Amino acid sequence: MTITINDDLRAYIDPLTPDEYAALERSLLAEGCRDALVLWGDLLVDGHNRYGICQKHGIPFNTMQNTTFKSMDDVHLWMIDNHLGRRSVSDFQRGVLALRKKEIVSARLAQAKIRKSAADDGATGVEGEPAAAAASQAAVESEPPWTRDVVARAARVSNATLNQIEKIQKTAAPELVGAVKSGVISINAAAAVASLPSDKQVAAVAGGKKELREAARQVREARQPAKPKPDVEAPPEDATPDQLEIHRLTVLVAELKDERDQLKKKVQHLTIALSEARGSE
Repeated sequence: MTITINDDLRAYIDPLTPDEYAALERSLLAEGCRDALVLWGDLLVDGHNRYGICQKHGIPFNTMQNTTFKSMDDVHLWMIDNHLGRRSVSDFQRGVLALRKKEIVSARLAQAKIRKSAADDGATGVEGEPAAAAASQAAVESEPPWTRDVVARAARVSNATLNQIEKIQKTAAPELVGAVKSGVISINAAAAVASLPSDKQVAAVAGGKKELREAARQVREARQPAKPKPDVEAPPEDATPDQLEIHRLTVLVAELKDERDQLKKKVQHLTIALSEARGSE
């Protein structure tokens, strides 16, 4: 049997960690390859790690053809849906996969609408185009729009987390993305660090968990509005010493209240950072 490996397809989903790969290898050696590898023709779609391990150790395996694939987009969508349903996939990975699906679905629906519009205008002049246009229109109508809420539900994350994942994809240095994938830093903290220049992101990653958390804290504090001056009415020009003292104490009380509020915010940020630290352990 000829099995073709497409490197882009193999890399489409994040590779297993060394520990995950070792666990899979132990399982295959102990129990054999129970799940069939999925093929599209001779192209391997699902089971790249199992195939490699089976080849290495001479473990027998079965294959199955997926006859529903019509294009590489179909293959990608199937791979995405397959991995979105797995419990071992992290929130960040699910968010990335759901965003990829949104891009594919949106592009396909846009193309279908263009073909439908061209057919309606008689621009193609190709025999049988009305039937193709009808099929395209059916596809457009049958596929619900992939709104932000739909994408977030598919990824099983909140809209806020999805926005953070998208920001990380767009602005994070590769080193920071790697830190998120490996669990060194949370999505929330990584989104904050991703707003820094690339060189500072890389330096924070090199400093480890503590440096990353500190960088995220500094970014969050920098986003806070400037400390307002106490809104206290100025004393009259002919104020007595007692009135001036009262004014001084009033200003002091206002400043202390503001400082108290700032300390409350810092406690909230420290609580978040502690929760993130515990979650990454």
